[in-house]
Amino acid sequence: QVQVVESGGGSVQPGGSLSLSCTTSGFEFADHAMGWFRQVPGKEREGVALISWSGSVKRYRPSVKHRFTVSRDNRKRTVSLQMNNLQPEDTALYYCAALDATEIGTYYDANFPERDVDYWGPGTQVTVSS
Repeated sequence: QVQVVESGGGSVQPGGSLSLSCTTSGFEFADHAMGWFRQVPGKEREGVALISWSGSVKRYRPSVKHRFTVSRDNRKRTVSLQMNNLQPEDTALYYCAALDATEIGTYYDANFPERDVDYWGPGTQVTVSS
């Protein structure tokens, strides 16, 4: 069956770093663009970073651009999110998702519609506080 599982969340002080990983199984990984989303209680889930099936195209939410880096390894079926210079406003539950798309070039602000997400992970909590 399909599995999407995030890991690497935790608590960090402002200015710190975390690296999230997402392992997958049960579907053709290379046929899907992948994305990282996040949600704060009481707010809508938002796209953070997207990566095309090949890894050659990446899109970021403006507030995380130049701080976060998304990458993928199609042989290992994994996708990662390196988060640097974390700020309290980055505190959220972070989700990994397999998208119903191979290319994501038109989603310049990582604003990918949730209705077009094929598979979600359960999420991993990231907390940034002093």
